[in-house]
Amino acid sequence: MEEITNSQFDQFEKKPVNRRALLPVWIKVFCWLFMIMGVAGIACFLIGIFGGTADLSLYGFETNKPVSLLGSLIIALMSFKAFTAYSLWFEKDNAIQLGKIDAIAGIIICFISMVVIPIFVENAGVTLRLELILLLPFYYKLEAIKKAW
Repeated sequence: MEEITNSQFDQFEKKPVNRRALLPVWIKVFCWLFMIMGVAGIACFLIGIFGGTADLSLYGFETNKPVSLLGSLIIALMSFKAFTAYSLWFEKDNAIQLGKIDAIAGIIICFISMVVIPIFVENAGVTLRLELILLLPFYYKLEAIKKAW
């Protein structure tokens, strides 16, 4: 009987994929921006707890009161985006799913701020949110690299 050596098993070993290399440069840049934004959001919340104000804006929603319903929603969205960016940067297994959820939530929230709010609020003009220009390609890029991830 022929002896099997370790070198014969090496052909079956799966080399680990460098998942970060699958991300294009623009997503890598936004990962860092969103991780920093998440830290800033938490700092704004702490400032609000101690009675201060901070300007918060995301997807067309703006407030200067971090400890309010809208402020808490914006900070929660910023924190989720930061967690998603962290997951992508550090190649976590659930990063693609989180990114797709983040993109879909962003598209829905942009739609609400662009179309729904102007219908119900007087003197609110219809605006085109430029975030959509990056949210759609972000979603499709994540879908494209899902299998390799």
